[in-house]
Amino acid sequence: MERIVFLERNTIQANFRRPNFEHEWIEHGETFSEQVIERLQRATIVVSNKLPLREAELSQLPDLKLIAIAATGSDNIDLDYCRAHRIAVSNTRGYAVNSVPEHVLMMVLALRRNLFAYRQDVQDGKWNLSNQFCLLTHTLHDINASTLGIIGFGSIGKAMARLGKSVGMQVLISEHKNATVMREGRTSFEDTLRQSDVLSLHCPLTEQTRDLIGRPEFAMMKRNALLINTARGGLVEDAALIAALQNGSIAGAGYDALREEPPRQGSPLLDLNLPNFIVTPPVAWASNEAVQALADQVIDNLEAFIAGTPRNLLT
Repeated sequence: MERIVFLERNTIQANFRRPNFEHEWIEHGETFSEQVIERLQRATIVVSNKLPLREAELSQLPDLKLIAIAATGSDNIDLDYCRAHRIAVSNTRGYAVNSVPEHVLMMVLALRRNLFAYRQDVQDGKWNLSNQFCLLTHTLHDINASTLGIIGFGSIGKAMARLGKSVGMQVLISEHKNATVMREGRTSFEDTLRQSDVLSLHCPLTEQTRDLIGRPEFAMMKRNALLINTARGGLVEDAALIAALQNGSIAGAGYDALREEPPRQGSPLLDLNLPNFIVTPPVAWASNEAVQALADQVIDNLEAFIAGTPRNLLT
């Protein structure tokens, strides 16, 4: 009988049907790093989300056969150790293909139309004192006919391209940074930065993508460009972003990811009080529909693994 331990049940607000094989199901609302080894004793399957599972923990779990990540990103899992010790790792894919692009579009519209600056002006009573029926204190821009640059072209990147085109945006798909070969339909990383009015990040956090966007990259971007990051906080250098916003190198940014989540020690990005910078506490993925699709896919992955037809494997 399989012993399934769900370490972070409260991170997934959805209904989990029980797998169609003989099992024992144990779930914990939250789990701290120091509790992992104890809670996973005799576990054959672990369901996790963002909790780090490294060699120090995995080496003490001899019964473990499968780590089922209730997310797409896997940078919190020691994949090399899992490969070497035949621990299968699966992730969930494509569940947020509507939720994340819609969140990106929401941020783009809010920033292009200076939504928060106008909201503040109304709260401050400036409209009441206006000499005309409207209040035109901030610039307003359409997104139609603007250029959307996408870095990371997996399922969410592809969905973002479709949504961008549906509202009249020109779409550029970036080639990898420092690529020596240009794939068909791709634009070089540098030209994507130079030409984009909106740059949207949808790539995983790896050693190759860490600090992908820094001061040299911001210097390439248009001064009226927006940066939207709904992927991973580590893709962008915090200090470079702050400088770019403060000196006007770019027009604004929308963030749904920080380097540390939650930011228990704070974050310099949270100290910014700018109408052209939006931070959400990563919820882009978390529409009711997307979360239920994720939960269903986690169980699908477990059942496929036990049936001998594993799916969505990373190792």
